[in-house]
Amino acid sequence: MDDNPVWFRFYEELNDFLPSYRKKISFSYSFKGTPSVKDAIESLGVPHTEVDLIIVNSSPVDFSYKLKKGDIISVYPVFESIDISSTTRLRPKPLRNTRFILDVHLGKLAKYLRLLGFDCLIDEHIGDNEIIAISLQEKRIILTRDRNLLKHRQVTHGYWIRSQKPKKQLEEVISRFELRNNANPFTRCMECNNTLTRVDKNDVLGDLQSKTREYYSNFWKCPGCGRVYWEGSHFESMKKLVDSILTS
Repeated sequence: MDDNPVWFRFYEELNDFLPSYRKKISFSYSFKGTPSVKDAIESLGVPHTEVDLIIVNSSPVDFSYKLKKGDIISVYPVFESIDISSTTRLRPKPLRNTRFILDVHLGKLAKYLRLLGFDCLIDEHIGDNEIIAISLQEKRIILTRDRNLLKHRQVTHGYWIRSQKPKKQLEEVISRFELRNNANPFTRCMECNNTLTRVDKNDVLGDLQSKTREYYSNFWKCPGCGRVYWEGSHFESMKKLVDSILTS
């Protein structure tokens, strides 16, 4: 059978996944057989988790739509903060209780997100299949630098981190999921993700160095790992980072 051309156009940040000669333009795509539009999109390098609206010949379709010769296809990115599932039926509704699971290469990003109060799991001992299973079971958004992980058919909510710099990664996630108004800084353990508990100074004296005992009065403790937090000299630098992210 001869190749059957259709025309694709990808919008906004979906162009991040395309080579330069296909960015922000309509281009032809040839296929054989009867592939679904989802298969075609992912063969072009775009994970399905990044897509929330597909228009074929002026009508919305779902991922199972089979390509037909001459189709004109427009593909739009995820609207995580707007529920358009009744229109497109491409993905489950956005996760209003925003929680994350990150792959092992995003350890610094996980700490930054915890600093802002967001629930983030990361474990160097688990693989892709376990990440996906936890994501589905606990309704967590997968954050990863691995495009292939997001192409897995079971993944429902995920985002490919563009930047390789942790602070820029944090800015990406905050902007992408519109999290500025949901942040609750300094409430979560940066090491193990548990919510911090306010404690009396006398209860943690044994964990403190002499100068800390002398100069500080307010303390918080992680019920998971036992780490003790206070507003020491490091606090101001972290507060500046938080303010810069949440006000940018």
